[in-house]
Amino acid sequence: MIPLTHPASALENNWFTVDALDDSTFGISEYGQWMKVHSYLFVGTERAILVDSGLGVGNIRTIVEELTKLPVDVITSHAHWDHTGGHHLFDRFSAHILERDWIESSWQRYTKDIGNWLVKEPFSQEPPPQFEIKKYMPFHAKVDRLHRDGDVLDLGGRKLEIIHTPGHSPGHVCIHEEERGYLATADLLYKGVLLGGLKFSDPEDFHRSLLRLREFFPIGKLLPGHGRLNIENDLLDEAIEAFGRLAKKGLLKKESGLHEFDRLKIQL
Repeated sequence: MIPLTHPASALENNWFTVDALDDSTFGISEYGQWMKVHSYLFVGTERAILVDSGLGVGNIRTIVEELTKLPVDVITSHAHWDHTGGHHLFDRFSAHILERDWIESSWQRYTKDIGNWLVKEPFSQEPPPQFEIKKYMPFHAKVDRLHRDGDVLDLGGRKLEIIHTPGHSPGHVCIHEEERGYLATADLLYKGVLLGGLKFSDPEDFHRSLLRLREFFPIGKLLPGHGRLNIENDLLDEAIEAFGRLAKKGLLKKESGLHEFDRLKIQL
């Protein structure tokens, strides 16, 4: 990966880190906040796709516009606030139908103050000067564009496939690019604490979705939604084995606690 250190007004006051995965694929990361969220920009010859839009602390559109002048559509991996924070900055976004209600009524669904959750741990980098924590609200809007399992997005010269992978949330999706070998896994797989015990999570679906990702292997690179950007492809095998061990012990269910393994943890 090639870190980019200069575009977009010093990367929105140094809030964002951009890594070039190749000459037309970019990881856009927010390492200054404790969840270390990643969004991904895939650029074709006719249009570009941004998978998730991050926290909304900085203006991710300024970064995207520095990287491409093509029309940009946003794909929602899932509707949680930390992946949709910049959706309002773009003209078009899509989501799975099972995420629609959450996006359209997100301000009603969150029972805790999201601003407090955002700064549960102090920022390790200064946010952009225009950011105001008191005004921070989860994104909500009418969902007019839906994507579904198996949809193929033609960007011109490259194609992305939508894979429905429920478990973390009902309409969670991963994004696969067969030609270049990328698999964006969002919150289904990353090096950290996998969350399968949230209100609308399903631990058994989570396990089945991880197993389904094996259908797309071998791949070139996993693109996680959180934590360290550069993760090993065999992390998928460890996650599948971990969920399988919990199932055998009768622990693959909500409220069974935090389970620790070699490179990841599972919170149920």
